[in-house]
Amino acid sequence: MDALAAHLLTIADWITAHITMWVLIATGLFLTVVTRGVQVRHLGDMVRQVGGSRAGAEGGISSFQAFAISLAARVGVGNVFGVAAALLMGGPGAIFWMWVVALVGMATAFFEATLAQIFKVRAADGSFRGGPAFYMARGMRNRAMAGVFATITLVTCGFVITSVQSNAVAGTLVAALGGGQGSALPGFGGLTAAQLVVAGLVFVLTAVVVFGGIRAVARVTEWMAPIMAMIYIVLVFIICVLNFGQFVDVVIEIFSSAFAPEPLVGGLGGGFLAAVINGTKRGLFSNEAGQGTAPNAAATATVSHPVQQGLIQSLGVFVDTIIVCTATAFVILIAGPDVWMAEGADPSTLTTLAISHQLGGWTVLPMAILIFVLAYSSIIAAYVYTDVNMDYLTGGRRWASWTVRVVSVASATAGAVLSLDVVWNAVDIAMAIMTLTNLVALLWLFRWGVGALRDYEAQRADGLAEPVFRGRGNPYLPADVPGDVWA
Repeated sequence: MDALAAHLLTIADWITAHITMWVLIATGLFLTVVTRGVQVRHLGDMVRQVGGSRAGAEGGISSFQAFAISLAARVGVGNVFGVAAALLMGGPGAIFWMWVVALVGMATAFFEATLAQIFKVRAADGSFRGGPAFYMARGMRNRAMAGVFATITLVTCGFVITSVQSNAVAGTLVAALGGGQGSALPGFGGLTAAQLVVAGLVFVLTAVVVFGGIRAVARVTEWMAPIMAMIYIVLVFIICVLNFGQFVDVVIEIFSSAFAPEPLVGGLGGGFLAAVINGTKRGLFSNEAGQGTAPNAAATATVSHPVQQGLIQSLGVFVDTIIVCTATAFVILIAGPDVWMAEGADPSTLTTLAISHQLGGWTVLPMAILIFVLAYSSIIAAYVYTDVNMDYLTGGRRWASWTVRVVSVASATAGAVLSLDVVWNAVDIAMAIMTLTNLVALLWLFRWGVGALRDYEAQRADGLAEPVFRGRGNPYLPADVPGDVWA
């Protein structure tokens, strides 16, 4: 199994470095150009949209709740483990390239969320469903491509992402509780009592929310995602204030290392190529822009215009990478080489070591709990993505929705106790296929996103605070939107 895991990792790294990374950046740059930098021009509007997005759900899911679901998925262990890995392998310069990817990815996120809204459908309970599978089928009229994407997403989010997130959090929490080295219990396959307790906790917390359906996930993530992000940012802010003198040095270090031919900092990887590859790879994995997962949540929102949700989802990339990932990087870099080069330092422990180095050992357990919440939020968000794609494949059958709920809970529980090296490495390959398929759809349908944006801007220019979208007879669109959602 170790050989298989290593082989899969090699394949995943090659695909990321030679295909996915460049296609994602090129697509983001193209979408930035055709929208005249929507992510910059409308940054203030993004914040305004979030401020007024709690209302208007009309019995469905509000725009803010949809934003919170995708934010819960974005702000996960990748913001802690992934950033640490980027620094260890790519040096401080990797953070600069994470920023670049985020700024470009904001345009990509805008398009996929806007398209998800344009081509969404109304479910039997009055809520909405949509995402890449739906805009491939209804916009591109390519049901085969939609079916492939939905199937891959179903497996990846329902089994792989759910189990690996659970696996990450279980390992962290067991280690923090000191149960990783305990004696195995007879008859439990070599598992310790601590491992079983954590698995039981994962099962209960996941089942309580997931069995309530998408609306239950929306209600939980609505308050959980912003709070967990804010707690983490405040923690980092305290560290930056206590080490204010190093703050400017860290910023200079990031920019100078981004273009350095060789590593500039002892104990960290680096060099230009390493910084670009690792910064880009981890940035894309963290913010999910272009991956095709977040649009599944974006489509569930009740809004008056698709662009509203596009702007909000674009802001999600900004929050994830520019704010949260940067916070992690600053903590590690401020801690200094003594932490980077500490024995046993690896991506799963480096951030916790850096925080405990600055604030004391008492932070180890709170950090473990925070990581638990981060991973837990990603688990329940992955359920939403799975349910939406199962809805597409089965036509909204009730049994299918309950099957997804059972599978999601089972995968989360199993992931907490199993060794998943093969699954961990396979997830990058599955995500690469999802991403490339989704990007083809975005490029094919870009005129719809541009048209919707021009329609929104024209109405705002006419003085309308809340533009209303018309799917038929709209001069800015290439054709009428199918269905009756925007009729």
